Amino acid sequence: MKQDLTIRALTRKAHNLWDRYVDSHQHGSFFHLTGWIHVIQDVFGHQPHYLFAQQGEQIVGVLPLFEQKSLLFGHALISTPFCVYGGALADQDDIRRELENAAYDLACDLNVDYIELRDSHEHPCESPWFRHCHHATFKNTLALPAEDLLSGIKRKQRAVIRHAQKNNLSWDAKDNPALCFELYAESVRNLGTPVFPPALFQTLKDTFGSSCETLVVRDVQGQPVSGVLSFYYKNQVLPYYGGGTQAARDLKSNDFMYYQLMLIAKERGAELFDFGRSKINSGAYHYKKHWGMEEQPLHYRMALVRAKRPPNLSPNNPKYRYFIRAWQNLPMGLSKQIGPMLSKYLG
Repeated sequence: MKQDLTIRALTRKAHNLWDRYVDSHQHGSFFHLTGWIHVIQDVFGHQPHYLFAQQGEQIVGVLPLFEQKSLLFGHALISTPFCVYGGALADQDDIRRELENAAYDLACDLNVDYIELRDSHEHPCESPWFRHCHHATFKNTLALPAEDLLSGIKRKQRAVIRHAQKNNLSWDAKDNPALCFELYAESVRNLGTPVFPPALFQTLKDTFGSSCETLVVRDVQGQPVSGVLSFYYKNQVLPYYGGGTQAARDLKSNDFMYYQLMLIAKERGAELFDFGRSKINSGAYHYKKHWGMEEQPLHYRMALVRAKRPPNLSPNNPKYRYFIRAWQNLPMGLSKQIGPMLSKYLG
């Protein structure tokens, strides 16, 4: 370790310094920002353990961490739950390693089952870390005019979008987190997944302001059929929580929505469309591949502390099969009551 390097726990007065560091770091992502402390602690009740490296008066590295503790799903330290990217950012590799060593020591002190780093870019695997990623993300450069943007999409998906454009769909990008959440909640219930607390979408909007926007698509009768909550950061747009009603499939309104979001984002100055992570070979994974975007594996790492083997919280795990089928048949109201008690540990 460099002689004057210290690893410290983040305090409230250093939030602005942390965020400025993330803004300036080439790998700094939206999910490294301190706003997530408020979102995850207030909505899900998980304890933050943010660490930063300091030399003199300067921050030279950051590592956001949250502790999740559940009798059903285990005890973990994660960077960062409910987020695609996380892990350490640092000026140099030796500083990053010191942050990761401090995080592992913290995991041991907390006696967790494991610690997971959702690195935003690839790092070498050194003991006690090992690769633990079964997800990919998809990215696409945004082009104008609109026809150039459309021509960058695979031919079959272009046909789907053109079909959707004939369905008299309308859209608006007014701030409407509550409506967007309702559409998302119905969608995830239909997939057999517990929904997040309703407060999540409004809290994200309140926390991140103009960097968080919703887009809602309506059918010819004016009924909402699809919605997505997106983040804007640096030169990117990240559609993060999207879904639709049963009618969305026939109307192709989700396809219409994501294409419209590309147009809106480009007008806002975004240059990159980050479609988010999906489990490899899942339905969402294949849907995104149809758009012809660049697939990038996610370089997550893990270290075991108390656990003897890595956890398997995937919906493809056979032990969750009957639970998923039962959940798909729950009334919407009941799924929204029970879901938040489970989903808080599935980030």
